[in-house]
Amino acid sequence: MQTNRRNFLKAGLLTGAGVAAAPVLQSCRSTEKRNNMKPGDRLEFSFQPYELQLKHVFTLASSSRTTTPVMLTKIRFGDYVGYGEASMPPYLGESHETAAAFYRKLNLTQFNDPMRMEEIIDYVDNIAPGNHAAKCSIDIALHDLVGKMLDEPWYRLWGFSKEKAPSTSFTIGIDTPEVVKEKTREAAGFNILKIKLGRGTDREIIKAVRSVTDVPVCVDVNQGWEDKQEALDMVHFLNENGCVFVEQPMPKDQPDDVAWLTENSPLPIMADEAVQDLADMKKIYGVYSGVNIKLEKCGGLRHAHMMMNTARTLDMKVMIGCMTATSCAVTAGAQLSPFVDWADLDGNLLIKNDVFEGLKVEKGKIVLPDAPGIGIQKVSDIDI
Repeated sequence: MQTNRRNFLKAGLLTGAGVAAAPVLQSCRSTEKRNNMKPGDRLEFSFQPYELQLKHVFTLASSSRTTTPVMLTKIRFGDYVGYGEASMPPYLGESHETAAAFYRKLNLTQFNDPMRMEEIIDYVDNIAPGNHAAKCSIDIALHDLVGKMLDEPWYRLWGFSKEKAPSTSFTIGIDTPEVVKEKTREAAGFNILKIKLGRGTDREIIKAVRSVTDVPVCVDVNQGWEDKQEALDMVHFLNENGCVFVEQPMPKDQPDDVAWLTENSPLPIMADEAVQDLADMKKIYGVYSGVNIKLEKCGGLRHAHMMMNTARTLDMKVMIGCMTATSCAVTAGAQLSPFVDWADLDGNLLIKNDVFEGLKVEKGKIVLPDAPGIGIQKVSDIDI
């Protein structure tokens, strides 16, 4: 299976699969909005470091933390303002310092037409390699700005129906069985829970969750399992306990073992750490059942949309995920949620100090706002 699929990719499918994903805005440009663009208007960019305070200690297979650094960004064009965000958990390798250094290399004032999104985002992408989260914040702010100029939310510009937005999972971090039970009780009302595993107490954690609720779960192992047979045994246990899929069960540098696990697993095996951007799709095809796409990892909405179209072309499952973030980045990702199989968009629910209001979660289901752009309102007096 692996060889055939990889040869399939070499034939050129991957190269062209994402091309159609780029939004076509020409037909959306209303004369009224275009007339509001004054000849002297230029893009004006600003940013502000911010520290998110988490409601609980957030524990993964390899780390724990109580805060997450983010960069809040803003692009102004005439009377319009778009907001963006770069969430930078430590494993991404970005920080306030690296993001600020990257932003200082930019000159967005050279652009006098925000509608030329491809040109602007290509310019940002080519300033320096990496810096995906920093680039993501600019991409989000530009989408917010252009959506406001067009007076439409992005899910509508992409042709999606807000009624098709799925339920979002709610994340339960690794902890003692008693604390896991407490967190599970606090998550009452969600239709699916995302359980973090990978530290050797996996069965106890699942049993603790099941002692409190029978709602479906998915699990994120964060590369915590190393032996493929033990991983398969665990997947069968999870299947018997109402699990829907398993995310990144094994290290990303063990693709052959992961491919074997996917081939023999009764559950879909989703890639997370194994994929960052569109170029990585060729590495995971034939190895995983699907992909968890996060704006901060791939560089923003434009790249995420392209990755989703590629995954659909390759008949792979699609999930939209998030980091711990404000409602800015989470609501931006939610604009793509009607296109996915699963959503994990709870990052704003895990923090104490949100700066924005955006998407809502009602009876566990994502409710997309009708506001234009990415659909957020700033509710803090923090200056960006």
